[in-house]
Amino acid sequence: MVLRKLPGVSASGMGLRLSQKFVFLLFLSGLVTLCFGALFFLPDSVRLKRIFLSKNESPAVTVGSDNELSKKVPVDQEHQRTGLKGVEAIVKPKVSRKPSVTHGARTVERSVGSRAQDEWSPARAHEPPARDERVTSAALNAPHGTTFSHETFKKCLLKPALGKDQGNPSDPETLKRREKVKEMMKFAWDNYKSYAWGKNELRPLTKNGHIGNMFGGLRGASIVDSLDTLYIMGLMEEYEEAKEWVQNSLDLNSHIPTELTDNITGAGSRTPTTTNRTVTRRPPARDPNGEASLFEVNIRYVGGLLSAFYLTGAEIFKQKVLELGEKLLPAFNTPTGIPRGVINLGSSGTSWSWGWASAGSSILAEFGTLHLEFVHLSQLSGNPVFTEKVMNIRKLLNKMEKPHGLYPNFLSPVSGNWVQHHVSIGGLGDSFYEYLIKSFLMSDKTDEEAKKMYYSAMEAIETNLVQKSPGGLTYVAEWRGGILDHKMGHLACFSGGMIGIGADDGPVGQKQHYLDLAAEITHTCHESYSRSATKLGPEAFRFDGGAEATATRLSDRYYILRPEVIESYMYMWRLTHDPKYREWGWEAVEALEKHCRVDAGFSGIRDVYASTVSHDNMQQSFFLSETLKYLYLLFSDDDLLSLEDWVFNTEAHPLPVVRKTCLQEHSTRPDDGQTTLE
Repeated sequence: MVLRKLPGVSASGMGLRLSQKFVFLLFLSGLVTLCFGALFFLPDSVRLKRIFLSKNESPAVTVGSDNELSKKVPVDQEHQRTGLKGVEAIVKPKVSRKPSVTHGARTVERSVGSRAQDEWSPARAHEPPARDERVTSAALNAPHGTTFSHETFKKCLLKPALGKDQGNPSDPETLKRREKVKEMMKFAWDNYKSYAWGKNELRPLTKNGHIGNMFGGLRGASIVDSLDTLYIMGLMEEYEEAKEWVQNSLDLNSHIPTELTDNITGAGSRTPTTTNRTVTRRPPARDPNGEASLFEVNIRYVGGLLSAFYLTGAEIFKQKVLELGEKLLPAFNTPTGIPRGVINLGSSGTSWSWGWASAGSSILAEFGTLHLEFVHLSQLSGNPVFTEKVMNIRKLLNKMEKPHGLYPNFLSPVSGNWVQHHVSIGGLGDSFYEYLIKSFLMSDKTDEEAKKMYYSAMEAIETNLVQKSPGGLTYVAEWRGGILDHKMGHLACFSGGMIGIGADDGPVGQKQHYLDLAAEITHTCHESYSRSATKLGPEAFRFDGGAEATATRLSDRYYILRPEVIESYMYMWRLTHDPKYREWGWEAVEALEKHCRVDAGFSGIRDVYASTVSHDNMQQSFFLSETLKYLYLLFSDDDLLSLEDWVFNTEAHPLPVVRKTCLQEHSTRPDDGQTTLE
C-alpha cells in the first residue's frame, strides 16, 4: 500500500518502471547492510553481537596514549580464561586526600598539602576511559610470534649471574667483611620475620609492623624487596620463605583486611602511640584502594619480582609481576600519556596527582623512572604496550623546550608543559637521569635516543649545576629559575656512580673527565659522612655561609638507612679498583653497626651530628634491598652480577641487558614444542 502513495508510481503495484524497481531494491539492500553493520559498533556485551561474531574471533583491543594513533593488539582468549582480570580505568578526580609522605629510595621530597583538583571537567569525571585506554589481561600475553624462555635468556649472559665462585673474594679480610654484611642482612631479615611478617616494614624499637600509605593494598614490601638480596647472598632458607610468601600471600586482588591500621604518614619518625596516630577500622569489602605510589610500586614490587624471576627462573615471580604491571597501566590515561603519581590498584584504576605537587603536576623522577621495568614487562609478556607507554614519555620530553637544556622537576600531565623551573639531580629529579644511561646500557648499547638525551642532560648539568666549593669539594647544586641553591641531597649522591658507568660511552676524549667528575662527587659525599659525629651522612648538606658538606638545618640532619653514597662506592670500586672505596664502605658498616643496630633490627637516626643518637623506629625496606646489597657487592668479586650483563634499577634490583640478536639466535619457534623469545 505504501507504493501506491508514492508520486510517479502507477496504481498497480506491478506497474513500476524498471528503473524505479532498481532504485527501490538498491535502497532496500543498503538499508539491510547498514543495519547489519551497525551490530559491530555495539558494546561487546550485547548478546546480538555475540551471535554474529565467530566464537574463535575476538575484537581487537587498542592501547596507547590519548594523543597518538592507537595500536591494535589481538586478544588471546586462552589467557582470558586464566583468571587475570582486565583493567578499566575511570578518570575520576578526588577533591582532597590525606597528606602523604613518600620515603622511598630515590624519591620525592617530603611535603604535605591538599591535592589541587585535576584539570578535568565535571562532565567527564565519571566517564569510563576511551576504548584505547583499556587493556585486558589477554593482551598482556598476546602472541607476538614468540614467548620468553628463561633457558634461552641464560645462554645470552656473558658470565654466570652469581659468578664462578659466588663472587667470593680471594682476600681473607675482604671475605670477612662480606660475611659481616651477610650477617647484618640475616639479622635484619630475622627480626622482620619475627615482628612484622607480611607487613611492609619493621618498626624495630616497638617490635611491630608498619604498613604505610605508599602501596595501596599491597603488603610485604620488605619481602619482595629482599628476594634478590637473599638469593645472591646464599641465604636460601630465607629466600624460600620469601618465595613461599609471594606465592601464597601476595594477593594483588586482595581486600584490605578488617584490622586496626596505623595511618601514620611519614618516614618512620613517629612512634606508634595512641596520641599521634589515627586508628581506623576498614570494612572487609573494600578494594585495596589506598593511594599507591606508581613510582614506589614500580621500583620495589615490579623491580623486585622481575629480578627474582631473572635470577631464579621461578614462574610465580613472572606471573605476579605481569599481573601487577597490568594494574599500573591506567595511570597513563591522561591527555599527554604522562602518568599521574598516585593510582588506585583496585578495579577502578583511578589515578591522581600528589596533593603537594604544584598545579596537579607529575614528578620527573617518578614518570622518568619506569623505563627499565616496563621494557622488561614487554619482554616477558610479549606485549609492546608497556614499552609504548614509556617511549611516549620520552617522545614528549624530546619535543619540549628545556630551559638551558635542563629538565625541570614538575610537568603537567594534562597540558604537557613544565609547571616550575626547579631542577635537581636529588629528590624529584634524580633517577630520571639514571634511567637514561641505564636504558642505553640495558639495550646492549643500541638505544641511541637514550644515550643522546643522557649526555645532553649531563652537558647542561655540568654547565649550570656543577660547582666547586672554596675548600675544593665538587658538588651539584639545585637550580630554581636561574638561581642556584647550594645544597646537595643524600639522594643526589647516587650520581657519582651514575656518571662513572656512563664514562665509557660519552663524547670522544671525555672518558677520563667523567671518571674524574664521578670520583670528585663521590669524595664529596664521603665527606658528608666523615664530617658528622656518627660517620653517617645527613639527608642534605650545604655549601654556603661558610659550611661545606654539612647540614646547617635541623630538618636535614636525619639518616634513614639510605644507600646512595654506598651505591657510588660500589660502582667506583668496580670501575677503578681503588681500595679507598672498600675502606669507605667498611667505615659505613661500622657506623651502621654502632648507631643504627638495635635489639630487633636496624633503625634510622634523627641527628647524625648528635653524640647520643635518637632512633626513628623504622627499618626501611630499601635498607635490605639496596644498602646491604651494595655493601655485599662492594666486598665481592666483580663477576657477581657483572656490570656487563646487569643493570640495577633505582631500588638496586638487577635487570639483565637485553641482547636481542643473541636471544633470536638461540630461540626456537613455538611449533617445535618449546617456549621461545624474540
